[in-house]
Amino acid sequence: MTSTARDYTTLKEGVGLLDRSERGKLALGGADAKEFLHGQVTQDVVGLTAGHGRYAAFLTPKGKMLGDLRILDAGDELLLDTERVALQALFNMIRRYSLGYAVQLHKRTLERGLFSLIGPLADELIQSLGVRPGPAEHDHVSFELGGRELRAIRTDVGIDLLFDAHELGAVREATLAAGAAEVSEAAAEILRIERGRPRYGVDLDDSVIPQEAGLNERAVSFTKGCYVGQETVARLFYRGKPNRELRGLRSAVQLAPGTELLLAERVVGTVTSSANSPQHGAIALALVRREAPPGAIVHSADGHEAVVGELPFT
Repeated sequence: MTSTARDYTTLKEGVGLLDRSERGKLALGGADAKEFLHGQVTQDVVGLTAGHGRYAAFLTPKGKMLGDLRILDAGDELLLDTERVALQALFNMIRRYSLGYAVQLHKRTLERGLFSLIGPLADELIQSLGVRPGPAEHDHVSFELGGRELRAIRTDVGIDLLFDAHELGAVREATLAAGAAEVSEAAAEILRIERGRPRYGVDLDDSVIPQEAGLNERAVSFTKGCYVGQETVARLFYRGKPNRELRGLRSAVQLAPGTELLLAERVVGTVTSSANSPQHGAIALALVRREAPPGAIVHSADGHEAVVGELPFT
């Protein structure tokens, strides 16, 4: 068994520890923080209450994604984290459009560490430390561990821990002692692809509208007020269908990211991420045009076949 396969087993049966401290992190304070961010992102921020959070996207005026982010209401400030590749765009957006609002922006990328506890035993581990976040994704609670202040955040696959960066070694030691096992990014990526969760900078970029990536349910509120890019997102949702959608692919061999997919000699999509899953075999995510619906067989330029399917992989 390879190390990646062992780590995958840990993620499926136990609890794995993955250091994600490289994610971009900001904090937004001030009396107008919620009102301001509400008008910039796709989710309802004004309706947030302390201890809860939301996943959102921020867009160009034409509805294309500049990035995505997690927003946590910590009571006195909003905690934001995003893929590192989208951090500068998020920072620039806030700095540019917050003029006239009572908002204070703080950089936290280097000041805060972030661990992901992934797997079915993550809850058991965190409860052994006396912590019990709410049941919904992005629910969070602050707690103390050995005199150190941390925040536990519920995710779709476990619990994230946010803490002061200088405590990284101590927090790692404590979570390993509580039963976690360090796992590789490669193993976590297999799980992400199986679950059909796209990643900005990998599966998504500034050419993608949220609905194309299947993000409407997770990231978009259709009852909130106006925000940048709303017109395009709302029009597509109420009046049309996207020309392409994020799909899963199954194939006999692993298809490399960037591989073009052909149907009747026409390019209908591109592989964005791929993996060899111990459970499902060679799988991939791809943005595929609607001419190739689930069940269609597409080909790579070198003749490898792949079957288009719904997400997540089951």
